[in-house]
Amino acid sequence: MSLQSVKQFFAEHAPEIEIIELNQSTATVALAAAAHNVAPGQIAKTLSLKVKDQVILVVAKGDARLDNKKLKNTFGAKARMLSSDEVVTSTGHPVGGVCPFGLETPLAVYCDVSLKQYQEVLPAAGGIHSAVRISPERMAELTHATWIDVCL
Repeated sequence: MSLQSVKQFFAEHAPEIEIIELNQSTATVALAAAAHNVAPGQIAKTLSLKVKDQVILVVAKGDARLDNKKLKNTFGAKARMLSSDEVVTSTGHPVGGVCPFGLETPLAVYCDVSLKQYQEVLPAAGGIHSAVRISPERMAELTHATWIDVCL
């Protein structure tokens, strides 16, 4: 269902973007980078966080690490990662396939400036075997994301 919601999202908002479906798993940054023959940083990982009572998504380059101090300064509170069950409930996507497209419920999306060093990034597309090739700017535009600086 998750891959289907992403397909529907792109059919409605960006029909020119093709979803790539592979036979091997791309559930981790390392697996995705190898499968798509790109640097790990070019994989756009989507992190599901809870800040106060709000679930948010932060999309960052694959080899970036969150900086807790920057997160707290940006959002005014400490952030925590969601559990696997919370991720599925909040996004509708399985862990390893989480992306800012075709979400179960509308969530605030933030893109880390670390993505801007690439002309093209590969976020997951709702499944552990799917992804899309997209510019960071287009991804932010389609998801109404806010640019932030929260990674090391």
